[in-house]
Amino acid sequence: MLENHPDAELHDLPAQGLPVGQLADVLAPSLFGAHRLVVVTGVHEAAGALVEALTGYTKDPDPDLTLVIVHSGGKRNEALVKAFTAAGAAVDDCPRISSVGDRIGFVRNEVRSVGGRITPDAASALVEAIGADLRQLSSAATQLVSDFGGTVDADAVARFHRGQAEVTGFTVAERVLVGDRQGSLEMLRWALQRGVAHVLIADAIADGVRTAARVSSVRSSNPGDLARTLKMPPWKVKRAQSQARGWSIDGLQQAIGVAAELNADVKGAAASADYALERAIRRIVTIRRETGRGVRG
Repeated sequence: MLENHPDAELHDLPAQGLPVGQLADVLAPSLFGAHRLVVVTGVHEAAGALVEALTGYTKDPDPDLTLVIVHSGGKRNEALVKAFTAAGAAVDDCPRISSVGDRIGFVRNEVRSVGGRITPDAASALVEAIGADLRQLSSAATQLVSDFGGTVDADAVARFHRGQAEVTGFTVAERVLVGDRQGSLEMLRWALQRGVAHVLIADAIADGVRTAARVSSVRSSNPGDLARTLKMPPWKVKRAQSQARGWSIDGLQQAIGVAAELNADVKGAAASADYALERAIRRIVTIRRETGRGVRG
């Protein structure tokens, strides 16, 4: 779909309960000019106002944006699919995957598609751990091959699942600071699913950005000197030095502003704290890429 835009900015939105204003915000022209992929899932559950907004978009689509809607079948909101088809949208019919055996087969295919292989017990363990969410199964399959090499066994799945269960706000912040957009968004989803509070994730991101800025503002690169000057533990200085690589001072100052906005958003200023976190992560990673010192995230 996006072979010509490997760095496309992804927005994944469930239609049920999605405010029209939030959709409009995502579909608005990007300030950074990057191509965007917007996926609206479950449009068969979309409210009437959202259906109208999506239908209206087909009349004047943005050439720098790819919009995908996912409909589970049936008559409800079928007219929306017809409107997209009439506007020239491609239709990809996907067979329903409902049984455990189907999901195990799906995992095997996903692993194979990225050049790996997974043992039968590992595929079963992964489906048991994650359940029926195909997006998470696909993401986990890809990550397992990346983390553990060509062959994935049950032990690798167990270690992967333990690691995901330990995700915290600081894990999310670490991926954000090093410019790993996909990894940070994945960690964010895992953290939210495990009940990590929005405000804790926002605080961790803000702390990471501020600490990287403080370390970068001091001329010395000696961790001991920095620890004494900044009154920080040496381990925290070393971590901040690693995370600050690729950042400019101007970029970190902009990121601090984004983190401050995020703090207000997760405390009630935004309609959706989940969306506020995702948007802030994308903005910070983009700032690093656009203003960094010769390093692309």
